[in-house]
Amino acid sequence: MSTDPSEQPEKKPLQQIQHSSVTARVTDSVGQGVFATAAIVLGSPHEFTIDFLQSMVRPSRVAARVVMPRPVAVQFATALSEAIGKYTEAFGTSPHHPTRKSEPQAAQSDPPTAPPSGASAASKNEPAIADMYEHLKLPDDMLGGVYANTASITHTASEFCFDFIAQFFPRSVVTARVYMAASRAPELLASLKRSTGMQ
Repeated sequence: MSTDPSEQPEKKPLQQIQHSSVTARVTDSVGQGVFATAAIVLGSPHEFTIDFLQSMVRPSRVAARVVMPRPVAVQFATALSEAIGKYTEAFGTSPHHPTRKSEPQAAQSDPPTAPPSGASAASKNEPAIADMYEHLKLPDDMLGGVYANTASITHTASEFCFDFIAQFFPRSVVTARVYMAASRAPELLASLKRSTGMQ
């Protein structure tokens, strides 16, 4: 065995890449954001899709579609739960919204391999997901959605802002910015919890 350094195979240094969502780039087209009144959470064993809806006019339309890996969706649900807790601390009351039967609700679709415990979606008076999409406008340029592997949540007394971020080298970028009324945040959280199996 030779001890001559010149005969040793060259070792390439390994480097961990650190990302910071705080410095994520926000493009002009994404920076203005979109406002959503409801959301549909679609789950699969590998990723989750959140369709943020604008349902103030008919037909309701998908304003933003965000795709994230399953672990990120769980982290997003946890972060949203914490944000709602901070909202309650700051404003003394939990955001809530009195619902009427005519109002569109946040919906969810559970992964086919992990049905929800207890009652099915139909028994919860939620329409079948295929029926919902028959009555939604989903623009062609949104079919593939945007990817996010992290998210940032901020809020005021009246609304929540979700920045969905793709953290890739050399710089993170905000792929979607969505605003929702604070009263809608608990509905989104409930849908995320059902879909991800969180208690």
